[in-house]
Amino acid sequence: MADMNGRIDILPDPASLARRAADWITAAALATDGPFRVSLSGGSTPKALYALLASDEFRGRFPWPRVSWYWGDERFVPHDHPESNYRMTREAMLAKAPIPPENIHPIPVDGTPEEAALRYERDLQTAYGSAALDPARPLFDVTLLGLGPDGHTASLLPGAPVLTERKRWVAVVAHGRPEVRITMTYPVIESSRRTAFLVAGKEKAPVFSEIRTGKSQVPAARIKPVGELIWFVDRAAAGED
Repeated sequence: MADMNGRIDILPDPASLARRAADWITAAALATDGPFRVSLSGGSTPKALYALLASDEFRGRFPWPRVSWYWGDERFVPHDHPESNYRMTREAMLAKAPIPPENIHPIPVDGTPEEAALRYERDLQTAYGSAALDPARPLFDVTLLGLGPDGHTASLLPGAPVLTERKRWVAVVAHGRPEVRITMTYPVIESSRRTAFLVAGKEKAPVFSEIRTGKSQVPAARIKPVGELIWFVDRAAAGED
């Protein structure tokens, strides 16, 4: 267990996990006074966090005008599609919080997937101010990630060619799922001051147990951020229920 990347924070249930994560990201944003970039994850567990941030409890505390929002991956479907990560985030948080429109940076889903990936890569490089990442100057202040039962995170799918991509910042994942996906690559995901996995549900317990040994080679286990890494995990996913 000592060899596992990052530290683990085990919470009683998904609601407690969302609250702990909301406190964590709010404290991180308030600890700075400049621009703050966040890379978002799709999925039901992050959705609860987003809804909490937009709730009365957190909406007045969070420094919305300074925070810019990006997405770690997206299905190549219209933004109003039921499977869109952007749509989920918009309904849970973006439409309910005082976020300046210019601070929202969804992955493009028009043109070809390859064109969209290149456009998002250029958007990230423009925000960063360089086409080369410097470990001493992370791209993101916070990166949120999920964990699939097969060990994938973002759209870094087991066995996919994207797992070996080190030059491109954003890549197309054309196989392994019913729909084409666009994802940030390892170098970009790892360029973050703080990274948090949000993991809930007993269906995640087997793969999380494997990752916890420190010997797993599933895509999520291979994330090595330049900054802090924390796993917010509920008791079911931790195998404690």
